Amino acid sequence: MTNELLQDLEWRGLVYQQTDAEGLENILNKEQVTLYCGVDPTADSMHIGHLLPLLTLRRFQEHGHKPIVLIGGGTGMIGDPSGKTDERVLQTEEQVEHNVRGIGAQMDKIFDFSGKEAAQLVNNRDWLGQISLIDFLRDYGKHVGVNYMLGKDSVQSRLENGISYTEFTYMILQAIDFGHLNREYNCKVQIGGSDQWGNITSGIELMRRMYGQTEAYGITIPLVTKADGKKFGKSEAGTVWLDADKTSPYELYQFWINTSDADVIKFLKYFTFLDKAEIERLEQSKEEAPHLREAQKALAENVVRFIHGEDALQDAIRISEALFKGNLKELSSEELRQGFKDVPQAEVSNETTNIVDFIVEAGISSSKRQAREDVSNGAIYINGERQQDLKYEISNADKIDNEFTIVRRGKKKYFMVKYQ
Repeated sequence: MTNELLQDLEWRGLVYQQTDAEGLENILNKEQVTLYCGVDPTADSMHIGHLLPLLTLRRFQEHGHKPIVLIGGGTGMIGDPSGKTDERVLQTEEQVEHNVRGIGAQMDKIFDFSGKEAAQLVNNRDWLGQISLIDFLRDYGKHVGVNYMLGKDSVQSRLENGISYTEFTYMILQAIDFGHLNREYNCKVQIGGSDQWGNITSGIELMRRMYGQTEAYGITIPLVTKADGKKFGKSEAGTVWLDADKTSPYELYQFWINTSDADVIKFLKYFTFLDKAEIERLEQSKEEAPHLREAQKALAENVVRFIHGEDALQDAIRISEALFKGNLKELSSEELRQGFKDVPQAEVSNETTNIVDFIVEAGISSSKRQAREDVSNGAIYINGERQQDLKYEISNADKIDNEFTIVRRGKKKYFMVKYQ
C-alpha cells in the first residue's frame, strides 16, 4: 500500500536519501511513528536555512505522527563539521544556554505541542552531559571504527585542511542521540539535511552494534539551491533570520516576494503547506500571467504568516504597498527604517538646508548643475513628496525623528540621508 505522506514528500522533491525506503513505508502505514530532527544552537535564532528539515518534520505531524524536536545543547558545545571547511569557534557554556532558550521559543511557531500528536522538545545536554570520558570511550567509542568514520563525507571533506579530535567525535555524539531517543522514546526515524547522512547512518550503525537488530530509519532532504547558483538564505542585508528583531516580518516578506520565477514553484512545494491542486494552479498563473506574481505573493504570505502570524503579515503587506506607491506618509518612522534598511545611506551637515546643496552633499546628484536640473524636472522627492522649488529649504519637518530624510531620485532610486 502506497503511503500518502511519502507520496506527497516525493512530489514536493523532499526525499533525497533513505536508509530503507520499504521499511519506512511499512511502519508509516501500520503505526503512529515517533521521529526527530535536531538543531544545534549556533546562534540565538534559527535562520531560513533551518526551516526545510523542520517543516518536513511538521508534515509528519500533520499526518498523525509524533515529532521530537532536539536542540543540541550538548552537541552545540562541540560543533558539527558537516558542510564546514574550517574548524568552528567554540562557544561559551553561557552562550550555548542563551541560544538554546532563543531557539526553543521559536519551535512553538513551527510545531503543535498539544494533542495526541504533540511534539516534544528535548535537549541532548540532558543525557550527553551525564556521560564521563571513560564511559564515552568504553560504551560508545569501542563500537565505532576509525576507518568507518574516515569514510564519511563530513570527515573526508575536512582531512585536507585538518579536523580536531573534538569535531571528529561529533558523529558519535549524534549517534548517541539517535540511540537514546530510540530506547527512551521509541523514536524510529531521524530526519536531516543531505549533509547529515553520515551522522544519521552512524546512529543506526551504533544502535545495531550496541543493541543488536534495531528498528530505525533515516531520511534526508535535499540541499536548497537557487536556479541562478546563488546561495539560498542570504539577502542583500545578510542572513535571513526567523527572529523578528534580526529580520523583520517586512524583510522576510520581501525576501520571499523577490523569489525568481525559476525557483518559486519549487519553494512553494518546499516551504508551504499548500496542497498539490493549489500549487499547480499557481504554476499555471506563473506561466500565463507572470506579471501578477501570484505565486510569489502566495509564497511570501504563507511563510510570513506561519512564522510571525497574521498581524505581522498584514503589517508587512501594508509597508510593501505603501513603499511601492510612494506613500511614505502612511508609515511610522520605524516602518520607514525597516523599508529603507538596504538603500544607499549618506550623511550631511545639519547646517545644509537648501535642496540643491543638500542633494549634492548627499551624493544624490553629481553636481549643482545636475541637482538644479533634477529638482526643476520633478525628479526629486522628499519623504515621498515631489519638490521642484530650487529655493526649497530642508527643515526640521523633513527630518524624521530628527534623524533622517528619505529622498527619491527618479522612479525608484531611494536614499536615506542622515544628519551629522
